[in-house]
Amino acid sequence: MRYLVETFAVGALRRGQGIEQFLGAVQGAETPAIRWVGIESVKRGYEVTLHVVEDVGSETFCDLLEFPPLDPDDEFGQTLAVTDDASVAMAEAERRTGAVRHCWVNAGMAGDEYLDYLRAGRPAT
Repeated sequence: MRYLVETFAVGALRRGQGIEQFLGAVQGAETPAIRWVGIESVKRGYEVTLHVVEDVGSETFCDLLEFPPLDPDDEFGQTLAVTDDASVAMAEAERRTGAVRHCWVNAGMAGDEYLDYLRAGRPAT
């Protein structure tokens, strides 16, 4: 089972483990680009970060953290929200990015979602 049910996603965050979700292609970008959103536990609570990176991957290179940011000023992503409640962080990520409640994965697994995207022929999302 790749996707986390909500209670497992919240539990992971409460244990200090991050979750993330691949969001697909960036529409209208001059350079082919993709997006993903992550939530991680930080001292201030739970931080929601949107990553927009160049689509430079392949079936042998799908570590999204290694892809160059589309905007060099967003090397570590754009912080969208910080909240003290894990469920609220998930809801905020979903509201602000179009993420889907039942499609969260453990940190580091969005690359697998990207690999599926590649195998499907980089469809527009």
